[in-house]
Amino acid sequence: MRIVVDHDLKIPMRDGSLLSADLYRPETSEAVPVLIRRTPYGKSGSPGGASVDGPRLVRSGYALLVQDVRGRFASGGTFEPYWNEAADGADTVAWAVAQPWCDGSAGLFGRSYEAMAALLAAAEGPPGLAAIAPHVAGSGFDEGWTRQGGAFQLGFVLYWVLYDLLLSGAGLTGPELAEVADAVDRIDDLYRNPDAAADLLDRLAPFYRQWREHPGGDPYWRRAAPRESYPAINVPVLNLTGWYDIFIAGALENYRGIREQGVATTLVVGPWSHCVTGGIFPQRRYGLAADEQHLDVTALHLDHFDRHVRRRGSGAAPGPVRLFLTGADEWRTFPHWPVPGTEEYVLHLDGRGLTPGSAPEASGSDLIRHDPADPVPTTGGATALPGQFTGGDCGPLDQREVELRADVLCFTGAELTDPLTVVGDTALTVFVTADAAGADVTGKLVDVHPDGRAELLCDGIRRLEPAAAVGAAERRQDPGAGAAPAPCEPVEVTVRLGAIGHVFRAGHRIRLEIAASNAPRFDVHPLVVAHHTVHQGGDHPSRLRLPRLVGG
Repeated sequence: MRIVVDHDLKIPMRDGSLLSADLYRPETSEAVPVLIRRTPYGKSGSPGGASVDGPRLVRSGYALLVQDVRGRFASGGTFEPYWNEAADGADTVAWAVAQPWCDGSAGLFGRSYEAMAALLAAAEGPPGLAAIAPHVAGSGFDEGWTRQGGAFQLGFVLYWVLYDLLLSGAGLTGPELAEVADAVDRIDDLYRNPDAAADLLDRLAPFYRQWREHPGGDPYWRRAAPRESYPAINVPVLNLTGWYDIFIAGALENYRGIREQGVATTLVVGPWSHCVTGGIFPQRRYGLAADEQHLDVTALHLDHFDRHVRRRGSGAAPGPVRLFLTGADEWRTFPHWPVPGTEEYVLHLDGRGLTPGSAPEASGSDLIRHDPADPVPTTGGATALPGQFTGGDCGPLDQREVELRADVLCFTGAELTDPLTVVGDTALTVFVTADAAGADVTGKLVDVHPDGRAELLCDGIRRLEPAAAVGAAERRQDPGAGAAPAPCEPVEVTVRLGAIGHVFRAGHRIRLEIAASNAPRFDVHPLVVAHHTVHQGGDHPSRLRLPRLVGG
């Protein structure tokens, strides 16, 4: 089949701005449905994006419209991340379905920011929109995107703004472009001293400071949050994400929230990070079945759009939830998420062990000394840092080296005699006496192999603000003082560690790590030496909570 390509079509928005798009369509006199991908990363790349074979969509009978979002690359207007995607996306759909080459029906798809744009546009209810396929989307741009557990996602946000939003597509030239390129090259230094980038960001990306100044849940974020619009999304949704994707919590929330509205919704979760989708990380291979291409993500899109846009699906509908269970390294189908048939499996901190059953009667505690000049280094997980395309800083990395640090507490369970299948959201409930300057409480869930390898499964953070602002201010005058923590009562803290679908095999052990930093993934807090006490047993039953699949 011959493909006709029209470059740089100018599509009018309601305010008169013209957004530029490339159109790929089969050479035919018949009108066809259109699939739309709206991107801030440049329409001149692969038409289907990083995961979907665009020409294959066209050969299957669809037109493919790829558009630069407002203010990016060839599109007019001013780029303000997030705020215009709902209206602009709806206007683009309305324009496309009215064209003579279109049969009046459309679908939206894309990865990451593109996926968020699709969800926001769907909530506008544009006529002709019949289905969407958001891939590695979040549920909002605050919690789960800019922040997690109250901590700023410095590693992702700073690099994303510099590398993806400023280095190309922003129209920068000359000294300004050189300044951005230099900042990208110095990213490790900027992670250690983020204020050094403040002037550049204030001039070229003023939205960055706004993001820093508005906490999660602030009304500032609600005007562009899919989670606020679930009742308005009434077209079938195919959600795809990965266990190590930085936005996985949002993708799972989208599935649940839209499904609760009675909308046909499916979910696929693979052993992928945001950019590593082949099933192979530097320290872990999940097998050929784990590869996005072997799974055939393009075919998943085609099946979804054929059923709901063209209404010509054949064969049985796919299972609502398809999960790759790591450890077993196989795909499993479930009726929905959260997966039915799970029960809470509790492991209490007991000395440096983890024990099932009741909390130990004897109380105990451990002291963590937090040094902002030497934070616990990010070692894998659901990150999106430099090196994300090679898996050098994300995914199931071995934790043994970081576990040697004095400021990382490790609690390890007994060797398993039978496999243990855990599917769902995991959490740490821990009693902490935090320093008056504030604290970050981080947790990691780790699978310890018989050879000692400590494979990271998921991790999270919870920020505790200063108990007394005056005391904190006084201590900032002497960052190295290391005074004893201010006397106060232990508080119960819940850290959302993340979702997993994992089989702990017989002979393996479950390990929990607790620390007070994870940098540069999260910004360091507090910026003074601080001391935190982690309590266990007695009146302070700190515990790890896992959703165990009964009979799994």
